[in-house]
Amino acid sequence: MGTPPIPIAYQSGTSLAVPEWLNKGDNAWQMISATLVGLQSVPGLVILYGSVVKKKWAVNSAFMALYAFAAVVICWVTWAYKMSFGDKLLPFWGKAGPALGQKFLLKWAALPETTQYNSTGGVETAMAHPYYPMATMVWFQCVFAAITLILLAGSLLGRMNIKAWMMFVPLWLTFSYTVGAFSLWGGGFLFHWGVMDYSGGYVIHLSSGIGGFTAAYWVGPRLKRDRERFPPNNVVLTLAGAGLLWMGWAGFNGGDPYAANIDSSMAVLNTNICAATSLLMWTSLDVIFFNKPSVIGAVQGMITGLVCITPGAGLVQGWAAIVMGILSGSVPWFTMMIVHKKSKLLQKVDDTLGVFHTHAVAGLLGGILTGVFAEPELCNLFLPVTNSRGGVYGGNGGIQVGKQIVGGLFIIGWNLVVTTIICLVIKLVIPLRMPDDLLLIGDDAVHGEEAYALWGDGEKYDATKHGNYSDETLHPKLSTGATQGLENDRRSRRPEGVGV
Repeated sequence: MGTPPIPIAYQSGTSLAVPEWLNKGDNAWQMISATLVGLQSVPGLVILYGSVVKKKWAVNSAFMALYAFAAVVICWVTWAYKMSFGDKLLPFWGKAGPALGQKFLLKWAALPETTQYNSTGGVETAMAHPYYPMATMVWFQCVFAAITLILLAGSLLGRMNIKAWMMFVPLWLTFSYTVGAFSLWGGGFLFHWGVMDYSGGYVIHLSSGIGGFTAAYWVGPRLKRDRERFPPNNVVLTLAGAGLLWMGWAGFNGGDPYAANIDSSMAVLNTNICAATSLLMWTSLDVIFFNKPSVIGAVQGMITGLVCITPGAGLVQGWAAIVMGILSGSVPWFTMMIVHKKSKLLQKVDDTLGVFHTHAVAGLLGGILTGVFAEPELCNLFLPVTNSRGGVYGGNGGIQVGKQIVGGLFIIGWNLVVTTIICLVIKLVIPLRMPDDLLLIGDDAVHGEEAYALWGDGEKYDATKHGNYSDETLHPKLSTGATQGLENDRRSRRPEGVGV
């Protein structure tokens, strides 16, 4: 018997679909990683946001996340990808342009402007050429941009005008996210200076935390009753969303070496070590100070651990990941539980899910700790600046800590200013905050939809059974016309033959 023919799809270099430079393993892992990060947002954060808020805001909160994901995808391929990873326009910004044409998307992937030159002008590290097409790279970076906006939304749940949010997403992506991405990843000044941000501790988490906190200031607070009592409507589903977030982080940090290599393996393991340590630390502090473990607290601790390890996931050793987990489970806990209650500024700003603490504080902490613990051999596997190292390894490690602080300050300053400008511009066109009469009712008033049918459609709402959030108790606060409009809208959305 003769040797069976090799299918064309597996004949390297003999098919236009399989060029010489394509590595199918790397390409598969990169697309899987992108999908895992996408699943963190849809359905991960959609489920988490829809269940961690009060019932009357479940639909609106989930929809803010869903809309942001879709809007970012279109903006990303139309102009934002090249602003983040294209040819340099300014030291902190790339030239805008579409990433839609076949000629661009099917060519060998490259990260323009990422050639690293040494002090004598020679090439220190050549431009990165992962072994897959640009289409894979564009999509991988797209899901990072999308989750950043969705994380930011966590600060604004329960009161932001949905139409204002629809304007905010493309503006913030364009004028804030792309600057951080280009500066630290795409060949900008912080990239060439050697600031370490392995997978987005600064680009994603610090920027979303500061951007969310700033936007929350300009949007204004929730209703007083919502700020005082805002229980999750479904704790078990909150855990399901959190679980998708945790497991999806394998793609978040494991995909950032742009290859299925040994550094990718190290990053995935460190990610889980730090997240587990941080969750246990946060839970222990809850037991020590409040005498009972909190499920929502455990989720917060998990998130701070994932955020903290992100800037150094493939750059630190396993023991350092444990140290970072201990600190990420305690420092943000302290700022949220102690500092927040004593700070007039933090009390004034209504950051719904505490994104400032879980992402800004944890992201900055992780960036600085990366400057302390980054191991030289691991740095050489990934970073363009050779001989990089953390402070505990001597040499120029002490300088690295300073670079990390400067990089963090740049992201903080840029987001404070740009987010403020964006909010003030939107405010000229449309209110940032919903009016109080809509805030009293929630999803039914804003979308004409409710998350759960907890009583028969068309039956009288029993306030003694279901609480005070009923048509009878809240709708009278609206004008007669507004109340009738809500009823007409509700009827128009019912399927034929359902209800009265």
